[in-house]
Amino acid sequence: MLLLELIYQNLMRLAFWKKPDQEQDLKTKKKKAVWREWADALVFAIVAATIIRTFFFEAYTIPTGSMEGSLLVNDYLFVSKMAYGPRVPMTPLAVPLVHNTMPLTGGKSYSEAVKWGYHRWWGFGNVERNDVVVFNFPAGDTVALEVQQEVDYYTLCRAQGRENVHSMYTIISRPIDKEENYIKRCIGVPGDKVEIKNGRVYINGAPNVLFPHSQTSYLVKTNGQAISSDVLEDNNIAEPKMEDGYYKFTLANDQVDLIKKQAGVTAVTPDVEAPGVVGRSPFEWVFPFDTANYKWNRDNYGPITIPKAGVTVTLSPQNIALYRRLIINYEGNKMEEKNGKIYINDKEATSYTFHMNYYWMMGDNRHNSADSRYWGFVPEDHVVGRASFVWFSNNKSLFDIRWKRLFRSIHMLER
Repeated sequence: MLLLELIYQNLMRLAFWKKPDQEQDLKTKKKKAVWREWADALVFAIVAATIIRTFFFEAYTIPTGSMEGSLLVNDYLFVSKMAYGPRVPMTPLAVPLVHNTMPLTGGKSYSEAVKWGYHRWWGFGNVERNDVVVFNFPAGDTVALEVQQEVDYYTLCRAQGRENVHSMYTIISRPIDKEENYIKRCIGVPGDKVEIKNGRVYINGAPNVLFPHSQTSYLVKTNGQAISSDVLEDNNIAEPKMEDGYYKFTLANDQVDLIKKQAGVTAVTPDVEAPGVVGRSPFEWVFPFDTANYKWNRDNYGPITIPKAGVTVTLSPQNIALYRRLIINYEGNKMEEKNGKIYINDKEATSYTFHMNYYWMMGDNRHNSADSRYWGFVPEDHVVGRASFVWFSNNKSLFDIRWKRLFRSIHMLER
């Protein structure tokens, strides 16, 4: 056996033997220019980063205060794509590492010449109740470019009329995976019954978990004595507004008792909208925007059952507002309403069976969050991943670092 190996090694040497000068010429020819080496390294880095970003994890920055105080503005976190299984890109022809808009020049960063259907690879689990989830904004399939950061297209149409909106703004559509990314807490999973009573969330009839840093508005009454500004500053409580003789505070759950104990404070009550009170304008209406059949508001809402794949519901003119967008936009059906009857794909329908699972998402800053109360269900094909941990965090200045938040998991921060 050893003899055979020696013979084989010698044959290989003869087969690939070259004269010294030929070998040197070959090395010279194969040597790459410096620019070529840099270009190859750059291409490799972009490809590797794109694969990691698409299938494993992605960096995300908290842009607004909707999740305060669990997550703060300028928290930089990683989102796990493997938590629920990575979603195969639906719009594969796109500029690497860019979401939907080209930096500096503007314009689309993707082409819709090729479109793939929804597919999700195997992951570590499913979306669980109270997970902090990143997802594509369901109402972001159509946007008014000039005001997309302030108000969504559909609210704008309800308030100003579709024709006016299309005459005043630049309107574009976006595929699912190129809609804006949102981050919220999943309050309800498929099949759950969600209800809000006086600002408190109930799931299947039981009070949901109260996270200590979740925020909402409170009215504080004093005997005329002002609350110490030092106390507010030391506990990161914003200066209150004055309304009808009350101080209006935004407080986290773990700050309420602190305010109650301050000298001069006589009452601390949640600032909630009364049951049955409907918003005065379309900007204040809540999903499903049918004020005749659903007199709900942000603090007294529901009950509403989250759609689940395979479950059938009865349809009627009274409840169709709950499912209209789901049937047409999310599940791709043709639907018409004529003479009090509902037609799906040109057939009269008195029921509908869901094809996908849906979720109910809400921000921890309950009175400063555009969430499912204002645009409804989140389909499973919109789910991007689960927020895992904060790797960097700063205040207004880049150098004003929040050291206590660095490399902390979401579960640690929410506690």
